[in-house]
Amino acid sequence: MGGTQSLALPLGKGPHHVGCADVMVGHTRQGLFLRLFYPCLPRAGAEWPLWIPRYEYCGGLADFAHRSRCWCAPLLSVAIGSCRVPVSWNGPFKPCSSGYPLIIFSHGLGAFRTLYSSVCSELASWGFAVAALEHRDHSASATYFCTAEAGREEWIPYQRVPQGQKEFYFRNKQVHQRAEECVRALQLFKDVSSGKSVPNVLHQDLDLSVLKDSIDLTKVAVMGHSFGGVTAVLALVKEPGFRCAVALDAWMFPLENALYPEVPKPVLFINTEKFQTPESVAKMKRLSSRNSQTKIITILGSVHKSQTDFTFLTRKLVNRIFSVRGTLDPYKGLDITSRAALAFLQRHLNLEEEFDQWDNLLEGIGDSVVPEAPFCRSNL
Repeated sequence: MGGTQSLALPLGKGPHHVGCADVMVGHTRQGLFLRLFYPCLPRAGAEWPLWIPRYEYCGGLADFAHRSRCWCAPLLSVAIGSCRVPVSWNGPFKPCSSGYPLIIFSHGLGAFRTLYSSVCSELASWGFAVAALEHRDHSASATYFCTAEAGREEWIPYQRVPQGQKEFYFRNKQVHQRAEECVRALQLFKDVSSGKSVPNVLHQDLDLSVLKDSIDLTKVAVMGHSFGGVTAVLALVKEPGFRCAVALDAWMFPLENALYPEVPKPVLFINTEKFQTPESVAKMKRLSSRNSQTKIITILGSVHKSQTDFTFLTRKLVNRIFSVRGTLDPYKGLDITSRAALAFLQRHLNLEEEFDQWDNLLEGIGDSVVPEAPFCRSNL
């Protein structure tokens, strides 16, 4: 690794080359912003996109980490600002007559659309289109939209729970907005597939019309991490087009109790060893007790940020700011997460692949994985 390189995201292990592009629809905060990962055609000299797309996101990460923007944002920019994701930026979309299954991905609190590039690109390499949203509910560390006035951007900052307001009510409102954005993202792909013209505000990026006839809208899942994990669960209630959900270390707190009986589809909960509480897991078990296809597994040696790209950070100073490393090798953790997800998606999207070779993981059988949530086992 070079002197400034502090991030080594893995290449996808599947048979497809992976491309990615940013998509922004609409000129208000009611629009959508996402990064799309997709199978692409190989291209010589393909550019790799920056992992942190704009300096403003370094400031947002500093705010979220309770650090001073004055020193933390420049530090992050120097330490990780030049890091790139090993996918083809705006790579030529690889047409698929049978259609790729679609995953809508929801980020966690204080994250944004690029911080799960490792798992999103891994899934895309196995033949999925993965739309990683950037939520506009003030839960992203930073995000923006382009107004109708040419060249003008409006930034939406991260917002903490207002003083005097109960956290549940603040987060519950956010999780509903987030789930509705997931539903709108699915509608976006429906519009494109029907032949409707949907302009990408970011003109230099992907022309959405290339997706027509290449997305299978009968095979759609929703996925997310932490706040995004519970967002994925709620999206199942709001949108029947989502056939299942994969929740990475879901933060169950913001979901109201009345909605648990309304979750109609199976969920795969992939938990880390050092984040969940008995109260949170009890909420997951309310779902698994009603649906035998809902599974709960725990990856031993992992911490909450093990399921984000931060786990691949190697600089001690940045690691100290964000507490990103468990004892499990991050590449092994990604393998377990992605393989369990692929096995679950094959089962519930009726895919004709060979992902069932990893079915044992869904029962918590395998190295560094156990069923449910064994709180007494933690050795971190």
